[in-house]
Amino acid sequence: MSDDSIFIEKYNNNWPKMFSDEKASLALVLKNDFKGTIEHVGSTAVKGLAAKPIIDIMIGVESLESSKYLIDKLTQSGYCYYPYKSDVMHWFCKPSPEIRTHHLHLIPYLSPLWHERIKFRDALRANSELANQYQTLKYRLAARFIDDREGYTKNKWPFIKNVIKKSLIK
Repeated sequence: MSDDSIFIEKYNNNWPKMFSDEKASLALVLKNDFKGTIEHVGSTAVKGLAAKPIIDIMIGVESLESSKYLIDKLTQSGYCYYPYKSDVMHWFCKPSPEIRTHHLHLIPYLSPLWHERIKFRDALRANSELANQYQTLKYRLAARFIDDREGYTKNKWPFIKNVIKKSLIK
């Protein structure tokens, strides 16, 4: 997996269409080989939010074990597989580790991770002040961890965890 420098760009109005196009393509490739829904997650799924220009897609599967065969199916359709966080997901990027336009996460449908990602996305969509706080954090962390994707991601986690916790209280 590549560790290219982190670049945050202003919201791009094309991101929803990029997701929609990829969702349609994935639905054709996977047919009935997934459970639940195909979701646009991550910052590109929140209108107005600056983000790394990579579309994050989450697809529900029955289980990680039962969906292993999808790794070959997705790599044959242009995705690159990488065993990142393989205890909770099957992770892919497209078109290559060096140049990424899409990240694909196969996650057990309705698992804790599934719920966390949906709750976080929906909280940011519903609260522009919260989205602005997250955007400020992302710019600050991108400057600090410009060449350290893991550090950038790890240091966003306390904010994300707090948002998820608050969304569970309501």
